[in-house]
Amino acid sequence: MPQPSSHINSIGPFIELHSTDSTNNYALTQIHEGLARHGTVYFAREQTAGKGQRGKTWSAAKDSSLLLSIVVNPKPLTVAQQFWLSACTALSVCVFFNNYAGAAGRIKWPNDLYWQDRKAGGILIENIIGQAGWQWAVIGIGININQDSFPEALLNPVSLKQITGRWYNLKDLVNELGMVFNNNFNRLITIGFEDIYASYLSLLYKKNELARLKIGSRSFDAHIKSVSPAGKLIVEHGIEEEFAFGEIEWLIAK
Repeated sequence: MPQPSSHINSIGPFIELHSTDSTNNYALTQIHEGLARHGTVYFAREQTAGKGQRGKTWSAAKDSSLLLSIVVNPKPLTVAQQFWLSACTALSVCVFFNNYAGAAGRIKWPNDLYWQDRKAGGILIENIIGQAGWQWAVIGIGININQDSFPEALLNPVSLKQITGRWYNLKDLVNELGMVFNNNFNRLITIGFEDIYASYLSLLYKKNELARLKIGSRSFDAHIKSVSPAGKLIVEHGIEEEFAFGEIEWLIAK
């Protein structure tokens, strides 16, 4: 079990940006210039070139979404425990969202927030790893909050406002999400992964249900069984298989 080292006692400092290309890019630059500290939250009202997983973009109208990055010194976690931080983040985002949206929010492996079968948010973690090990993690989070509509090109988006019919103060929500993450991260490094992992699995999207998946040009139906402690998706379709991030795609109908 990892022992406490540099954990976040409180969220801060809080940096609000009027506009930036990407909060992750901004945070990474601050780290490289020696200006970031553990626990810093960078929140943007607008991103001009938001980043998603696997080179995708994350687009959102100004003042409509939670667009933020949290800088974390992950010690005492090791490079081999990167999924621990990913699961901790996804759990925090989902629990925070369900505080407002009810109990229907789920974690779609590996990094998306889903409400029913619609995407409400995503997570992108970028790491700085050197000879001394895992030095920094920049946790990028985007959550749809006050949008009334989305571009037609987006397959299945949904916002918190569409779910609840309410408008939300973004800065208040950033602070709340930061505190939820703070509590879970401190639990992770003081108590260990087991409790975080169990909570993560309880919120796994399509768990014990049939899903349509794709590997290369081959698509197939499989039951979503679990996610391994190493972060691999476990499915069953006659045989049980594990897949790492990037090896498999979800096929979700409109």
